[in-house]
Amino acid sequence: MTQKHKHLIVRADIGWTPKEEDLNKVSDWIRSLIKRIQMKLLAGPYTTYVKEKGNKGMTSVAIIETSHIALHIWDETNPGLMQLDVYSCADFSPKDVFDEVEKMFDTKKIEYKFLDREKELVEVNI
Repeated sequence: MTQKHKHLIVRADIGWTPKEEDLNKVSDWIRSLIKRIQMKLLAGPYTTYVKEKGNKGMTSVAIIETSHIALHIWDETNPGLMQLDVYSCADFSPKDVFDEVEKMFDTKKIEYKFLDREKELVEVNI
């Protein structure tokens, strides 16, 4: 396998923000995302809810065979704020990631950077 070193960084305003009782729902979503982008789960997802005022929300991380996925959602604002990192040494489609985010979280606004980090930080057009 030729390593690709692709890094998708997503910032999104979202209409649905998971609460503490949604831990399993978010973990299942991470598993679905991993399947959709054709990666292999090695560990996790590890999902928890932070209750501290000013930092309330969900965090989930998963180790995939080719690197990691990290998700952070803050739910004290409307819309909520999502930060998502998908890093992989294998090819994947950012559009598949965007589709999964929209289906689960009711995206109101989405911004992203897609980087190739193999030799330098090069922004990739999609």
